[in-house]
Amino acid sequence: MAAAARRAASLLPLLLSSPSRARLPHRQALTLTPPLLRPHRLYSRSPKPSSSAAFSASASASNGAPAGRARELHLYNTKSRRKELFQPRVPGGEVGMYVCGVTPYDDSHIGHARAYVAFDVLYRYLRYSDHKVRYVRNFTDIDDKIIARANQLGEDPFSLSKRYSDDFLSDMANLHCLPPSVEPRVSDHIDQIINMIKQILHNGCAYAIGGDVYFSVENFPEYGELSGRKLDDNRAGERVAVDERKKNPADFALWKSAKDGEPCWDSPWGPGRPGWHIECSAMSAHYLGHSFDIHGGGEDLIFPHHENEIAQSRAACCDSSINYWIHNGFVNVNSQKMSKSLGNFVTIRKVTELYHPLALRMFLLGTHYRSLINYTIEQLNVASDRLYYTYQTLQDCEESCQQHQSKAGDPLPVNTTNCIQKLHDEFETSMSDDLHTSVALAAISEPLKVMNDLLHTRKGKKQEKRLESLSAMEEKIRMVLSVLGLLPSSYYEALQQLREKALIRASMTEEQVLQKIEERTSARKAKQYEKSDEIRKELAAVGLALMDGPDGTTWRPSVPLSEQGVVAST
Repeated sequence: MAAAARRAASLLPLLLSSPSRARLPHRQALTLTPPLLRPHRLYSRSPKPSSSAAFSASASASNGAPAGRARELHLYNTKSRRKELFQPRVPGGEVGMYVCGVTPYDDSHIGHARAYVAFDVLYRYLRYSDHKVRYVRNFTDIDDKIIARANQLGEDPFSLSKRYSDDFLSDMANLHCLPPSVEPRVSDHIDQIINMIKQILHNGCAYAIGGDVYFSVENFPEYGELSGRKLDDNRAGERVAVDERKKNPADFALWKSAKDGEPCWDSPWGPGRPGWHIECSAMSAHYLGHSFDIHGGGEDLIFPHHENEIAQSRAACCDSSINYWIHNGFVNVNSQKMSKSLGNFVTIRKVTELYHPLALRMFLLGTHYRSLINYTIEQLNVASDRLYYTYQTLQDCEESCQQHQSKAGDPLPVNTTNCIQKLHDEFETSMSDDLHTSVALAAISEPLKVMNDLLHTRKGKKQEKRLESLSAMEEKIRMVLSVLGLLPSSYYEALQQLREKALIRASMTEEQVLQKIEERTSARKAKQYEKSDEIRKELAAVGLALMDGPDGTTWRPSVPLSEQGVVAST
């Protein structure tokens, strides 16, 4: 699988860049669409969540793949530093998954997108594998950063965090991240947090001083087991300056005494608010119990946040345990670490002003979730181009098969069943091996090529049971896209949206493009081929490819001409 992953990673840019040269039939100019945010489903034709049972039943009925459960899932566990077979704590019961959410004081960035798309895929694949999942993702709606930003803007902290929380949820919906089962906020769980702090104090792992409560790391011998750090190497786990009253610089705040003008709650130690780390321990225990299956977040949370969570939770309840700690890798921008100080801080909203949200999702899934991902406009263009090609192929297939009803029980050609079986096997093999989404994406390339042959080539149109084969392959690809979160509610609408974004990037209107096409057509009729080529290159330079067909010339989004050489060399 490691070799397959490396091969997929090396081939994916080429696979993504090739569709712009595919022959596609003439299509009427597509109109602009309503806003991108709309309800979405796991399937475009069925509201039921995906599962291996549904996938296999469909395979057995329509495309020859054998029925059966999905392959056993293996996940990399940060705590053990190796891949492990995923076995739910309660066999046949509900899987508990907690993922650390955002601190909503600003627009969410592509690092957030990377994390929550990764865990959305895990959520979807667990459900695909017939697991019931209780997915909890929190909001840290009171924090030093929120208070500082609210003071800067002259806004109430809770009003500010609510506004950015709502924007985050909108971003997640646009990226097709399914809503978690529960989305708790710190401010609604102060009682649970205070009760956990009381228990930690009672068990001798914390101390109160001047209205503050600190966790004592020296009283928890296992501190450092997740990150592998020794106690002497640890920095303070605070987001603010170190308090000299602490017994050990690594001790961290469970409760912070109130400062003038800050939100606060009454507690046995005086008015104040929770520290950063205690909230997740209290809320995960409240919704999932002290022991559950999966805890996830970005690699940056391993220390101090998740290390401190383990210490707090175990200090409050000695039987507390989490079986799998899952972390996604960092995001670089043009090979540099993303940060506001470097001026390369990229928000989700900034990206989706110019690109379809699912183009961003496809880009993110093109790299394994634990690997460093390098964000570049060139690779985002490649992902957008690939997305358009995929949806165009599936839309053409849907249109061709719309009026056709296959006879139940009719066998498909062997080459069709083999193609579908190969996709099924590669998809499940890659996803069950620690969610290798890049390999799963590469696996749909061959079926898409076969479908285009059946749709548009003279030889393909003569194939036996052509429409039945198209329908079966579209069904299988649709199921794969569903699990990856790349299935739109309508191929047609998604294509419209991709075209709309391409026009925005090109700083052109549909009417201007059509005028250029008319000018080129006139030049060709007048045998002014140099002018004709100039118009084609002019549009190609801004990412608009002209497609000549028997019914005339149309256009589609593409990788800008200047970037195609860069993509081909990667």
